Amino acid sequence: MTQADRRTSRPRAVDEIRLPSEPRATSLFVPGDVPRRRGLIILLSVLGGFLLTVVWSAEFVDQTIGDNIANTMLGHDAKETPLSGVVAGVIFAFVSGVAGTFTACNVAAFGAIAPLAGTSDSRLGRFLTPLRPLGWMAVGMIAVSAVYGAIVGLVGTSMPQFSTAPNTPGSLSPRSIQSMVVFGLIGLIMVYLGLAALKVVPDPFARISRRYPNAPLVFMGALIAGFLIGRPFPLFRQMFRDAAESGNPLYGAAAFTLQSIGNIVVMAVLFLLLAWFAGSRLQNWFAARPSRLAATIAVAFIVAGAFTFLYWDIRLLARREIIPWYPTAPWS
Repeated sequence: MTQADRRTSRPRAVDEIRLPSEPRATSLFVPGDVPRRRGLIILLSVLGGFLLTVVWSAEFVDQTIGDNIANTMLGHDAKETPLSGVVAGVIFAFVSGVAGTFTACNVAAFGAIAPLAGTSDSRLGRFLTPLRPLGWMAVGMIAVSAVYGAIVGLVGTSMPQFSTAPNTPGSLSPRSIQSMVVFGLIGLIMVYLGLAALKVVPDPFARISRRYPNAPLVFMGALIAGFLIGRPFPLFRQMFRDAAESGNPLYGAAAFTLQSIGNIVVMAVLFLLLAWFAGSRLQNWFAARPSRLAATIAVAFIVAGAFTFLYWDIRLLARREIIPWYPTAPWS
């Protein structure tokens, strides 16, 4: 055998063990490059969500923050003043939405779209670019809010959220069951999206994003609006009962839509400020190590998802004395 024959017959070991290049982004929330220590990121994110459930005080968020914001914006005691008329109702809906800004779903949504705070060479482009993701989120949010509000206007008095049954030890009221189901499902969805960002599980938007690249943003807007379906926030329940008792689906749709818009307005302003004043630095930081993008999205989703599921499904059972114990801080 000649030397040339030996060269041609030699097994191409390098080609045989060569791995395919890393697939690029399959959707907005699955950017393609993933960090090495994915297991550690998942573990620390779940732990972070759990620790939030331990220290989280609903009374502080709902009463100290939420009630004071609503009272200041309305100029009177929001809980004690009855809603008189459609105008008062829609104003109250927006204000109660602003007062309920700090929810896990909001934090996760805007944490996940923070990397989309891009930059542009033109002054007009720098202004318009970050408005795009907000606009697509609003599409999903308004669609779900309006439909659910219309349903409340038609049949709301017979829905679990309308119930005034007290929460007693050892049992769950109808509205608590609804909250557990809705928030538990939302929490698990957010955890799945975080795992998908790390490519631990398949990207649920991979196929649809080929044709509709903004589908993940529309879905996130719908997920934010989904919090209305289970929210026990006292000011929201006041708005819910008013819309249900009105029997007017148009009023219900308008009130719930404004409530959702109010719910994201503070986070939207913070996102725009981040994009306008730090967008280029943020993009450069992600570009320096592309895997940071997937890690940021994953952490935002998994922390918020773990918190939502554990708080509304596990800790709630302990508060109702259905399970024996769940760790909580003294102030919570």
